[in-house]
Amino acid sequence: MDFDGLDRQLRDSLADLKLSNEERDELRQLGSELAPDQVRFLRNRAFDLVRELVLVEEQGERIAALKWLEQVVRTLEVTAAAPRSRASAYFSPGEECRRKIRELCRQARQSLDICVFTISDDQLSAEILACHRRGVPVRIISDDDKQFDEGSDIHALREAGVPLRIDDSPFHMHHKFALVDGAWLLNGSFNWTRSASVNNEENLLVTDDAVLIGAYRREFEELWGRYAPR
Repeated sequence: MDFDGLDRQLRDSLADLKLSNEERDELRQLGSELAPDQVRFLRNRAFDLVRELVLVEEQGERIAALKWLEQVVRTLEVTAAAPRSRASAYFSPGEECRRKIRELCRQARQSLDICVFTISDDQLSAEILACHRRGVPVRIISDDDKQFDEGSDIHALREAGVPLRIDDSPFHMHHKFALVDGAWLLNGSFNWTRSASVNNEENLLVTDDAVLIGAYRREFEELWGRYAPR
């Protein structure tokens, strides 16, 4: 968003002399996405707008405007103080992607939610089973057609007691993402197959970005509910 757009957003918010909960959430998210100079512009522009208003309005409106300003500044301060998200990228062929997935599976303590097209890499399946056996809640969503491929580990994981749901549409469940402890998102083209590590040009992005994790968590829960046994 450019500076004119930021100015319009502040003016729209100030129009009713209130910073609603929805506006506060939008401002918090916006602040987390903006460059430092844009955050400074927002803060300074908020002061300018209120300064203009208090010169012409009655006392009641002045107090409301000052309260709005206080809320805007506090919201931006919280955003500025929040730690920046971390992200790293991995590529195959080679061991980078598989090694990172195995590492995060071993670190899982609270949950492991996997939503992938197929699983046929025995090393990754072994890590999933290890998580399950040490008591970490594991859930898997996968594609209905791919479960019947030669070498697929989906049936073995189901037989081992891992909660698993399969799509029931004529199309593919083609996602390749996972959530570890609700704190890490793994996403990319990388299929959880041996050929993805040995032969294919693939990528894997790992991040702790809270906004992205929230979006993928909602997608996982929506699919988990949609593919529930009937």
